[in-house]
Amino acid sequence: MTEIAPTRPVVRLTPKAEARAIRHGFPWVYANELVLDRRTKALAPGTLAQLEDSNRTAMGVVAVNPGSKITCRMLDRDPEAVIDQDWFAAKLNRALEHRARLYDAPFYRLVHAEADGLPGVVIDRFGDVAVVQPNAAWADQLITPLVAALQQVTEVATVIMNGTGRARSLEGLDERTEVLAGDAPEAPLAVPMNGAHYMADVMGGQKTGLFFDQRPNHAFAASLTKGARVLDMFSHVGGFGLAALAGGAASVLAVDGSAPALELAAQGADVMGVSDRLQTRKGDAFDVLTALAEEGAQFDVIICDPPAFAPSRNALEAGLRAYERIARLAAPLVAEGGYLGLCSCSHAADLTRFRNASARGIGRAGRRGQIIHTGFAGPDHPLMPHLAESGYLKAVFFRL
Repeated sequence: MTEIAPTRPVVRLTPKAEARAIRHGFPWVYANELVLDRRTKALAPGTLAQLEDSNRTAMGVVAVNPGSKITCRMLDRDPEAVIDQDWFAAKLNRALEHRARLYDAPFYRLVHAEADGLPGVVIDRFGDVAVVQPNAAWADQLITPLVAALQQVTEVATVIMNGTGRARSLEGLDERTEVLAGDAPEAPLAVPMNGAHYMADVMGGQKTGLFFDQRPNHAFAASLTKGARVLDMFSHVGGFGLAALAGGAASVLAVDGSAPALELAAQGADVMGVSDRLQTRKGDAFDVLTALAEEGAQFDVIICDPPAFAPSRNALEAGLRAYERIARLAAPLVAEGGYLGLCSCSHAADLTRFRNASARGIGRAGRRGQIIHTGFAGPDHPLMPHLAESGYLKAVFFRL
């Protein structure tokens, strides 16, 4: 689907809606801020429309999804903008210029949704392969010009669409993973990062296959690990554990609930030539932490990087209790003077709430700690200042 001319339906803010927020950069219009008459409700998800304020002043081009709580996503402040391959290419060029300054190898998040001007779109790059997550209906509809622009700008040979996850279901989109250009990799891809080598399963792994957002936190954790005994909880493909081995850790125990993810961690260690210092253990994190305590295990550095325990505001209190419990179970396993790193990727749990829950858990374990470092997502995951949700990742490191 490619737009040829900017002839679009019009959607309008209600008189009570705060047009100033949109004018100053806020990227969304919620259902209760829009005149949802019969014509607007009948628009197909992903329809491009012209947004007007209540005085009928044009405000820009938006993507409309009447079935989503986020009914409109701002695409361009120019009401006459044509959303085609050239438009995508301009956005991608701007995103690429930033990443090219940051990294000497093409392994990074190329597009971080709203913050890079492509609402709901995530693109991770693995050298000659790009994985696209079109998590909004408009991007799903315009995937063809998006992929064409992506190949034009980056010259990647393979583009994979990973259409899975909660965000797509909230948009009413189906789940599917498919190769949109080139050939699917026959094996996991080796990704160099912080001196470690990670194996990314871009066709069947979690999200896009690897979490680039933790790169600076991996590096900080690795700075603590020379000669250390390290426990990497919720390790996925060995994120913190392999970085620790690259940093000179004496040993790493990587724990995850996914056997395939742990196998990829083991493959990464093999590529690095440090297999003799890595052990893996499959199991539920809460159960494994309890069992390790019963075994009398002690570690110099423990990192816990769980999935989002609070993916929405409704789940916030339960999520905070889960973060507190993780801290309470992990703290007794940290040797005196050792380090505990706790992470959250829940946008609903802000830094203060997450930090307080972590501190409560440490205190209830009978330990005391100093906060020595607070980390966030790397600069290839830019933060949109108007949108708190884009600052989802927090990492708080304690010395106990």
